[in-house]
Amino acid sequence: MFKKVLVANRGEIAVRVLRACRELGLATVAVYSDIDRGCLHVRYADEAYPIGPAPAPDSYLRMDRIVDVAKRAKADAIHPGYGFLAENAAFARACQEAGIVFVGPDPGAIQMAGDKIAARRTMQAAGLPVVPGTDRALLDEEVAPEAERIGYSLLIKAAAGGGGKGMRIACRPEELPSALSAARREAQAAFGDSTVYIERVVTGARHIEFQIMADQHGNVIHLGERECSIQRRHQKLIEEAPSVALTPELREAMGQAAVRAARAIGYSSLGTVEFLLDRSKNFYFLEMNTRLQVEHPVTELVSGIDLVKEQLRIASGRRLRYRQEDIKLKGWAIECRITAEAPYNDFLPSIGKITGLYEPTGPGVRVDSGIYEGFEVSLYYDPLIAKVAAWGESRGEAILRMRRALNEYQVVGVKTNIPFHQMVLNNLRFIRGAFDTSFLEAMDLVKASREDDLSAVAVAAALLASQRRPAMKLPAASGEQLSPWRRAGRWRVVPR
Repeated sequence: MFKKVLVANRGEIAVRVLRACRELGLATVAVYSDIDRGCLHVRYADEAYPIGPAPAPDSYLRMDRIVDVAKRAKADAIHPGYGFLAENAAFARACQEAGIVFVGPDPGAIQMAGDKIAARRTMQAAGLPVVPGTDRALLDEEVAPEAERIGYSLLIKAAAGGGGKGMRIACRPEELPSALSAARREAQAAFGDSTVYIERVVTGARHIEFQIMADQHGNVIHLGERECSIQRRHQKLIEEAPSVALTPELREAMGQAAVRAARAIGYSSLGTVEFLLDRSKNFYFLEMNTRLQVEHPVTELVSGIDLVKEQLRIASGRRLRYRQEDIKLKGWAIECRITAEAPYNDFLPSIGKITGLYEPTGPGVRVDSGIYEGFEVSLYYDPLIAKVAAWGESRGEAILRMRRALNEYQVVGVKTNIPFHQMVLNNLRFIRGAFDTSFLEAMDLVKASREDDLSAVAVAAALLASQRRPAMKLPAASGEQLSPWRRAGRWRVVPR
């Protein structure tokens, strides 16, 4: 095992990786932009170095500066977390050239999985079913004929895409030109590559992903699935493990397909193979993510395996400590991504100082957080500020624990999407498990907001009425002062 790890990230994921390193007895190095000087990950690490101004292209995306810091700090390895440079083959290669271990897969595997068109071809060759679509980059004039061949509705996707960016739906031929133009623009801005391909939209589909672990000695296993269908604009918001949609037989088939996918590209490290599951229980390969996932806590809760520690062990060249038959999943886990956004105002980002904070605790509740009282939320980075995960022996218990946790969670100073999560967890379709990736489109957030406003008005009116009511005059007991609690009921403090 190496001795010192640099974490090339920020926020809650940087803190998460730093904690795993500390438990393994590894020295740690943090990097930070000018605006992140006071962040938790900077305080938690053994050493911390500045890498540039607040905008990510000038700091967290500067490969040269991060590698230079690793050399100066004499770090043996760099862990990229997720986002930023986590799936950048050039960065993984730069680490190798500098003699530093990249905690992730080989650059070739990153490049293969990152090219969605090449990945489709590779997975087809490995025997995995893929969604009907194109297997090459398309020129503008080729899109319409291919769309007619495949059939509407269609999803236009960035070949270098991920995270829901560079994706647009066209339900009719007349929608195709504008959807194509928008997808190319977003792909160019997000990935520096406007290449797109098209797939048929799978209606009523669930988004199911399988966590895999593969070492450098050819051993590959999976740790079961995660249900990721609660999405907004292709961005996941709530995840759970396992999925109510899978039978034991289907779970086995999809798990083995995920293992074949990893073997097909010679993969080693943690990874996630994503599938679409249609209403007839047919599954299709969607893409492979070559990094630690945002939603990894739910897999950790049901498997009892620390994924970050295993990722570090694999990167150091060790063999997997588990065989497939060793993996015994227990209970149910749900994760809610807490973002600094206003859900009833089209999820508009909310910035400012957090002036009050209470994070939930108690049995079966886990919070991965990158904030504290006094923390400044800025517009420079992703609005994700924390994740809440709840475990229960059953899905029902996990839902009840998550409701309790969200009720306890208090963030003052910025708006968060906690009310949105509470609304989803109280929705009957969600409770029954009868949902797919179109679930949120059917929910009327504005109506829910008005109902919340009416409830707030009713509570305010009741409080005002109670304040205007004449105070009840109660005689004081002998040797006892009048207790103010008597105005609220019959409770009182009795002196000893």
